[in-house]
Amino acid sequence: MSRRRPASGYEEIACEAARIVCEEGITDYRLAKRKAAERLGLPANAALPDNARVESGVIEYQRLYGGAAYVRHLQQMRTVAVQAMRLLAGFAPRLVGGTVSGAVSMSHRVQLHAFGDKVELIDVFLHDRGIPYEQDERDYRYLDGALESVPLVRFEAGEIGVDVAMFPDDTASRLPLSATNGQPVKRLTLAEAERLAAQPVESLSNAPWDG
Repeated sequence: MSRRRPASGYEEIACEAARIVCEEGITDYRLAKRKAAERLGLPANAALPDNARVESGVIEYQRLYGGAAYVRHLQQMRTVAVQAMRLLAGFAPRLVGGTVSGAVSMSHRVQLHAFGDKVELIDVFLHDRGIPYEQDERDYRYLDGALESVPLVRFEAGEIGVDVAMFPDDTASRLPLSATNGQPVKRLTLAEAERLAAQPVESLSNAPWDG
């Protein structure tokens, strides 16, 4: 299948960055944009498109070229997300990110936000059930400009990785900003995630959520 040539400038960088994300396993949009600009022979100070344009480019690229492998992988990610949310029901999990929008490659992981009085309780929960996990942290920016580090646990569900950011209970209504569009992140409940997983990937238009 021949690939369409994008317009110059922002559009060309966004399309090349999307290709890099999908084909080379890079999940950091900023890094993908810098690599795209370099490969296109643009100067180091070239203006870059925003993350929202790259995300839409990833979705478009995968729907054009991802084929059955992409459809199967995204459906599997959504199924695993529902299973993980049911497992972690006591932590009021919410689904965010590319699993919702469809902007994923084989390198992306399911992203969940969870809540608890003590963030270390999820460690105990996974340990008691014999689920191997790794501890990490992730920075989240808020509307007031604050940048806060949130504990993260990572575990594997077969071929799909799951990241769970553990927020204190009293911050459930304080939404961090999406790294894609800079707006307060949209979080899907279990019921919403179940409805999403029940839909055939091929029939979906761009989802009205992102994270």
